[in-house]
Amino acid sequence: MSASLDIRLKRANKVYHEGPIQLITSNIEVVKPGKVPGGKTEIPFEFPLHTKGNKVLYETYHGVFVNIQYTLRCDMKRSLLAKDLSKTCEFMVHCLPQKAKLQPTPVDFNITPETLQNIRNKHCHLDATNCVITQPLTGELVVQSSDVAIKSIELQLVRVETCGCAEGYARDATEIQNIQIAEGDVCHSLPIPIYMVFPRLFTCPTLETTNFKVEFEVNVVIVLHDDHLITENFPLKLCRV
Repeated sequence: MSASLDIRLKRANKVYHEGPIQLITSNIEVVKPGKVPGGKTEIPFEFPLHTKGNKVLYETYHGVFVNIQYTLRCDMKRSLLAKDLSKTCEFMVHCLPQKAKLQPTPVDFNITPETLQNIRNKHCHLDATNCVITQPLTGELVVQSSDVAIKSIELQLVRVETCGCAEGYARDATEIQNIQIAEGDVCHSLPIPIYMVFPRLFTCPTLETTNFKVEFEVNVVIVLHDDHLITENFPLKLCRV
């Protein structure tokens, strides 16, 4: 067994917050078979989490064109005949919760496509489009009548990343997750609950900076048996309270 190096954070959830300086406490575990009693030793350390000047810590976010990640790295130099060891460990930063009370903004809508003989009078509502990131997106959908059989009803969560500068901006939308809330030709006039949990690393509070923006949308997608799609799009504002 060869020697190994590991970083173990004291916080099990690996979550820290921006704002007042916090100490990241951890142990560096070095395993050296046959070199020390028990084969390993631990080195405790503390690392202050803060920024310089007017810089801010943005919330951890794993995107396609925008990535905000924070890591600790430990390098151990060894003798000439032994390979140096290196280990990285990601930790998460959450923005400070906003103090103002969030007022939900429910949305009611109907889709009545006139050009397609398919679904008519589809009543739906979302309980809020300004959402707390730690709470699920909820609502209700009702299909009253349909000339074409329904194959599936889905919720599609989309991230919209905008990057650039004064010379120009690029805007790209990519799917984060897709949840099927109904399968087959659903019973008419029966309420179908909408429930979607925001994924931990692939969402963050809606963010707008000088050089990039991270925004989110949700699509309600009706898939018909003839493979036609009916989609309704809703911009979302995510926040942490």
